[in-house]
Amino acid sequence: MKSSLFASLAVFAVAVASLELPAGVPRSLSEFRAKHPYTPKHPSSRKVIEIRASANETDDVADDFLQALHKANRGGTVRLPKGKTFMIGKPLDLTFLNDIHILLDGEIKFTNDTPFWQANAFRHPFQNSIMFWKWGGKDIKIYGEGVLNGNGQRWWNEFAGLEILDPTNNYLRPILFYAENATGIDIKGIHFKDSPCWTTFFVTSKDISFADVACTAESNNATALPKNTDFFDSFNVEYVSIERAWVNIGDDCFSPKSNATGLYVNTMYCNGTHGQSMGSIGQYAGEMSFIRDVHIENMWMLNGQHSARLKSWAGPNVGYGFIDNVTFKNFWNANNEYAAFLDSCYFNINASTCSTYPSRVNVTNVIFENFTGYTSGKYGRAVARLTCSPNAVCENIRFKNFNVSSPWRW
Repeated sequence: MKSSLFASLAVFAVAVASLELPAGVPRSLSEFRAKHPYTPKHPSSRKVIEIRASANETDDVADDFLQALHKANRGGTVRLPKGKTFMIGKPLDLTFLNDIHILLDGEIKFTNDTPFWQANAFRHPFQNSIMFWKWGGKDIKIYGEGVLNGNGQRWWNEFAGLEILDPTNNYLRPILFYAENATGIDIKGIHFKDSPCWTTFFVTSKDISFADVACTAESNNATALPKNTDFFDSFNVEYVSIERAWVNIGDDCFSPKSNATGLYVNTMYCNGTHGQSMGSIGQYAGEMSFIRDVHIENMWMLNGQHSARLKSWAGPNVGYGFIDNVTFKNFWNANNEYAAFLDSCYFNINASTCSTYPSRVNVTNVIFENFTGYTSGKYGRAVARLTCSPNAVCENIRFKNFNVSSPWRW
C-alpha cells in the first residue's frame, strides 16, 4: 500500500470486480462529475470583487480576502478565478456576512504551519474543536468548480498514532469549514479537499444546503492516513439538505451530532467511510441531546466500516437523549462490515462497562428500507447488528426489503 488513495482505490477495484457495480454508478470523482455535472451561473447584476492571487504557498492573502468580503457584503460577489490559488495564513472571523456570494472557481488553500494554527485557531468546546475560520450571518452562497483545500498531509503525519477522543490528546487539528449562528448557507459544486480533521462543522445554524459537491481526504503516506475527516458534522442545527455528493474519506460520510432536526440527504457515493451515522450523541454528563426527523435515501456505500449507523454513548458520566424518526432508504452496499448498525455502547466501551453504565439515549421509529448488496464478511453471516440499551427505550426499529448478503460461507 503506497497511500490511502491507492489503498482505497485498490479495495474499490476489488469490489468493482467482484460485485459489479450497477451500470451508471460512478467509480471515481471524474465519473461523478460526468454523471452529475455542475456549471455555476456567473453573476450578472451583482457587484463583483476580485483579489490578487498568492504568488507562492507562503504568500498569505487572508487580509485581501477579508477586505473583499466586506466590500461585497449586502449584495455583491467575491470571485476567485480558475487557475489561481489563494493562501490563507491567519484565522478569519467571517460572522458578519449578509447576502453575499463567493464564486470559487480557483483554490483556497490553508498554510500548513501547524504550531501557528494550534496557537491561534478559533475554538469550540464540543470535542475540543479548533477551526481555521468561522463563517456566520445570513444568505451566504458559496459556489463554483473550485477547491477548498485544508492542506492536511502535515497534520495527518504529526497526528499519526493519536486518537481524537483520547482525553490526554493535545494535538488538535483544524476543521476545514466551520459556521456558527448562520441562516441560509448554500454550497454548490465545491470540492472540499484534505481537511486536517472534520471537513465541515455547523453550530447553532439552520437552512443549510449542499448540492453537487465532493469531499476527499487522500494521504501520500501509508503510515499517516486521514483520520476523523467526516464530511458533515453539526451541533444544534435545523433543516439541512444535501443532494448529490461524492465522498472519499476516512470517517463518517454524514454525521449530525447533538440536537439536529429536519435533515434530508439524497444521492451520495461514500467510499471508505464509517457510514451514514446518526451521532454520536449523549457524550456529556447531564446534557440532553437529540436527533430527529431524518430522511436519507439513494446511497452507495462502498468499502467502509458501516453503511447506516446510529451511535450513542455509554459509560459513567455520560448524557441522555433520543434519536427518533429516522429513515434509511435505498442503500446499495459493497464491502462494508455491517449494512445496519445500532451501537448503544459508544465509544470504545467494553461489554462489562456498558452493562454497568448503559446508554440513556432512546432510539425509536427507525426504518432500514430497500437495502441491497454485500458486506465484507468480517462478521461472518451477520449483515446487521442492533445493540439496544436496557436503560433506554428501543422500539419500532424496522427492516423492510432488506436484502443484503455476506460472502462468508460455512
